Amino acid sequence: MHGRPDKISATGPEQRFTGISASAGYARGPLFRFEAGAAKYVPSASPALETGTLKAAINKASARLAELIASTAGEAAEMLEFQLAMLADDSLTDPALASIEKGFAADEAWNDALAAEIAGYESSDDDYFRARAADLRDIRQQVLDALTSSESVSAPPGAILIGNDIAPTRFLATDWTQGGGIALSAGSSASHVAMLARSRGVPMVVGLGPLPDHDGIALLDAEHGTLLLCAGSEAAELFEASAKAFAGRQQRAQDYLRRPAVTASGTPVRVQVNIADPADVESIDISTCDGVGLMRTEFLFGKAGGLPDEDTQYRAYRKVLEWAGGKPVTIRTVDAGGDKPVPGFTVEEGNPFLGLRGIRLSLARPDIFRVQIRALLRAAIHGNLKVMFPMIAVPEEYGRAAKLFAEEARSLAASGVAHAMPPLGIMVEVPSVAIAPELFANAAFFSIGSNDLTQYVMAAARDNTAVAALNSVTNPAVLRLIEAVATFGHEHSIPVSLCGDAGGDPASIPYLLKAGLRDLSVVPAQLALAKAAIAEAEE
Repeated sequence: MHGRPDKISATGPEQRFTGISASAGYARGPLFRFEAGAAKYVPSASPALETGTLKAAINKASARLAELIASTAGEAAEMLEFQLAMLADDSLTDPALASIEKGFAADEAWNDALAAEIAGYESSDDDYFRARAADLRDIRQQVLDALTSSESVSAPPGAILIGNDIAPTRFLATDWTQGGGIALSAGSSASHVAMLARSRGVPMVVGLGPLPDHDGIALLDAEHGTLLLCAGSEAAELFEASAKAFAGRQQRAQDYLRRPAVTASGTPVRVQVNIADPADVESIDISTCDGVGLMRTEFLFGKAGGLPDEDTQYRAYRKVLEWAGGKPVTIRTVDAGGDKPVPGFTVEEGNPFLGLRGIRLSLARPDIFRVQIRALLRAAIHGNLKVMFPMIAVPEEYGRAAKLFAEEARSLAASGVAHAMPPLGIMVEVPSVAIAPELFANAAFFSIGSNDLTQYVMAAARDNTAVAALNSVTNPAVLRLIEAVATFGHEHSIPVSLCGDAGGDPASIPYLLKAGLRDLSVVPAQLALAKAAIAEAEE
């Protein structure tokens, strides 16, 4: 449990707020409202001076981001790279500069320009894309802080941070070594901060609704998604018992980390890890997992330096393949578009989540896709590579992508470049694939993306509190599709795995095993708990 002040102050009636768990755990500490009002900006009377002031503030904010990036790795660095790229994007800054020319002050011009951009992200139909709005709000505040020379006030050790939403830079600047947690009125379980919280074991609950100021000690149950204020003795005792039980499960789970995953009845289960950046492997012992079930490649795209060249990609893929030491590494071709905008690659759409994204975008931009294909083919000689295509909906997409791989392999061979053809599989995240897997029998393997598959089947965003109960991988309709894919794969000797969040959720794992899955891929922080849950499951 994070944080442990001496006593709970019940100065009023007990108040319980219920939201969505974004990162499981328990925290007990004082509330700290981090959305304090910034210092007031004093404008000049000259548009030229205001323009210079805004540009200087943007440069200052960019320098701060660069410092954070230098001390950060993995997904956190990727998030900050996105922010840095946005600050360097003229399409973001030009509207603000144009407003200054019309007589607006620098702070008002910047705030209005970002408000329009944020509104566009928030109106997306996709939860991940909406979560990007938090990055833009972060960018907005960083520049406003630079304009006023405001500095964020640090939270006291062990505090529970409360507010409407929290920015990645605020999370990264907070010292979590002494405990604490996050309780948000809004927020998203798919946000960048939620991903960071899960990877670092920081308890976090989102969607709690308006939260009052509170001087006593609060209890955050991020396993079940509740925040308790002015807790009575009975509620406090129940909280302590739940926190102790959770800590016990985590401790016991560590005993399973270095063991092969086996169910209670002796059935072996492969457990691989999901990684978002080659730097992630530096903190993972390959002996604790069966390989990499999903390596995202979006980290290479959307950086301030532009689209990645072939050698940059080749080096990134090679690093992970050599680290794996012969164990399989499944690399997903770039899943840009819709939920992951990339300057110079993706296009703006009215409904991006159902638009030109994933393999659709790659096939529409073969000039960019062929660069990634060549890098993958070259890297394949350094390990046990498997490649999968995201957002496959019809067999023709797989056929076209496989044809491009064959063409580039012939080109490399003609040039005498060392390479190898890896097995080519598909993500099962669009219901059309799960309903008719026989149409995709020529794929080398299937990898079920439970996050998107569940959302598509249930038509319910996982970050929307109002429909959170609907968005469950354990819904019979979702499980029936998962079972159908697993059964088809077994009958036709096509390997089937699952790489979504459900694979690392101890409560979902028994259902997935009963559906016939024997290969799960989880984020590294969930590896031990997943193995422990498998050991207790009767498939």
